[in-house]
Amino acid sequence: MSQSSATSDRTGGSPRAEDEVVGLCRDLIRIDTSNYGDGSGPGERAAAEYVAEQLAEVGLEPKIFESRPGRASTVARIEGTDPSRPALLIHGHTDVVPANAADWTHDPFSGEIADGCVWGRGAVDMKDMDAMTLAVVRDRLRSGRKPPRDIVLAFLADEEAGGVHGARFLVDHHPELFEGVTEAISEVGGFSFTVNENLRLYLIETAQKGMHWMRLTVDGTAGHGSMTNRDNAITELCEAVARLGRHTFPVRVTKTVRAFLDELSDALGTELDPENMKETLDKLGGIAKIIGATLQNTAAPTQLDAGYKVNVIPGQATAHVDGRFLPGFEEEFLADLDRVLGPRVKREDVHSDKALETTFDGALVDAMQSALQAEDPVARAVPYMLSGGTDAKSFDDLGIRGFGFAPLKLPPELDFAGMFHGVDERVPVDGLTFGVRVLDRFLDQC
Repeated sequence: MSQSSATSDRTGGSPRAEDEVVGLCRDLIRIDTSNYGDGSGPGERAAAEYVAEQLAEVGLEPKIFESRPGRASTVARIEGTDPSRPALLIHGHTDVVPANAADWTHDPFSGEIADGCVWGRGAVDMKDMDAMTLAVVRDRLRSGRKPPRDIVLAFLADEEAGGVHGARFLVDHHPELFEGVTEAISEVGGFSFTVNENLRLYLIETAQKGMHWMRLTVDGTAGHGSMTNRDNAITELCEAVARLGRHTFPVRVTKTVRAFLDELSDALGTELDPENMKETLDKLGGIAKIIGATLQNTAAPTQLDAGYKVNVIPGQATAHVDGRFLPGFEEEFLADLDRVLGPRVKREDVHSDKALETTFDGALVDAMQSALQAEDPVARAVPYMLSGGTDAKSFDDLGIRGFGFAPLKLPPELDFAGMFHGVDERVPVDGLTFGVRVLDRFLDQC
């Protein structure tokens, strides 16, 4: 796609970042980058080429890297004014989870603007941040405003399937691209939670749960469906999956969650008991789904598979589970899993990765707080833990300290957490323009 597409809804002039970000976001959404987890997605290469074109147009020399045909990521470096300083990485993924258009109010790959929002798959996860980054970088380079430190930009494939063909590939095979980088920002942080008219909390992601995506298998005795069979693999597996799906893991309060609860307690003017959070979570609206999941390990059954004919009892049944563990509690999580599942269930990882946790301090955090307050005087930046994971896990292997900072000022009624992988995903237009103003200020101070 050419730049004319990104500017098709405007007339004349050289647009600044606020004018350009909506068009860039719509363009990216219109590139179907659905990731089915098997390499069959249609658009990661097209998205990489689009991003490279936008960066090359303003004087950068982006490079596209393919881990396998079509699985493409784009990387570029911006020279800062002080070469003695370590570099900052801004990374985002261009792939999205699949969407069924029949379920949506507006086609998920149309980039429709309606009700003050840009609609489409990836609108918040995370083509909004991709667009904000492109818009800010393009404007700064057009106007000759260098950042104080080198900035490495990485627009990555395959995050939605664990990043094997995106971030993981680059870290393992092209670590030189990130030479000198010590810190990074990316998705699912910097979004607002309105407490009242005098206080808006902006949640900065400083920790994220680890993952064990796993396959559960039970072997039984195959036979005719009309006969009694006390060794039915489906029965045994379903009972185990039901136990796991209903299991409540113990509350474990990590440093990051404790810090968030302290901030929330101060904002709400009440003491919070991590063991009795239902009333508090009810007050958090759309972010309750994320916060609630960071109080304990979780294991969600997501797929079942068994049999091939109605009158045949199969000899094997399988299920898939999305397991997430808190930093420092992986061993406890796996032990709990095995106890709940029982000895008949074979458990094996499909994909696993570590948990992350960093402290909420330093000059980069100060720059986030300052940039937010400059655009929203009642803003207060607070640390929180993401219930899922990001490509920050891969970059951590290079010693890069990661934060979630994709700033969005959101209307209080928007179910933001429900937008992630949900139907009718959308991002407010005002949120995008707010985000580019904050990111621009942040780059001046970072």
